[in-house]
Amino acid sequence: MVIPMLGWTRQMYYEDTGLPWILPSPNMPTVDTAVVYNSTCIFEGTNISEGRGTTKPFEFVGAPWLDANLLAMRMNAIGLEGILFRPAYFTPTFSKHFNTLCKGVQLHITDRSSFCAVKTGLFLLEEVKRYSQDRFDYTKPYSEKGKPMIDYNTGSDYVRTHDFSAKDLYDEWALESAAFRERKIKYHLY
Repeated sequence: MVIPMLGWTRQMYYEDTGLPWILPSPNMPTVDTAVVYNSTCIFEGTNISEGRGTTKPFEFVGAPWLDANLLAMRMNAIGLEGILFRPAYFTPTFSKHFNTLCKGVQLHITDRSSFCAVKTGLFLLEEVKRYSQDRFDYTKPYSEKGKPMIDYNTGSDYVRTHDFSAKDLYDEWALESAAFRERKIKYHLY
């Protein structure tokens, strides 16, 4: 059974409700974190920090070997809508690269309506992978029978097993997404 909400529309963000933000996870401290999460959670399946152990989890992406200025410049040059990348330096207090200075980017959403989290994540992963070369790696499965985290985060082993193009992969996913959007409309309550 689905219980309809009062005072909510599909276009609203949580802060539009007037309710206080309650952390759904210790690593989801703000609405801004929730907005960028689908961009950077892809890095959970890699040896690149997704900002866990900082005050801005999922808003930072980096590793000790990256060049923050170069990565920000390259990402901004792609021209993704609704986002700017700022060079960032952070030292996680736990998780990947614990107590080690990481260099990377901070994601700044400039326009939520044009920002595409999945597209941003794919392009950022492609650029970080290219720049890191042999230092980049996907994390191993948590268990003997499990799959690597990247496979769960992307829905298959394709990203891990192929030298993918972010543009081509996003275009393919966008077609699948459009078809799903059509099918799901009849189930919308709002």
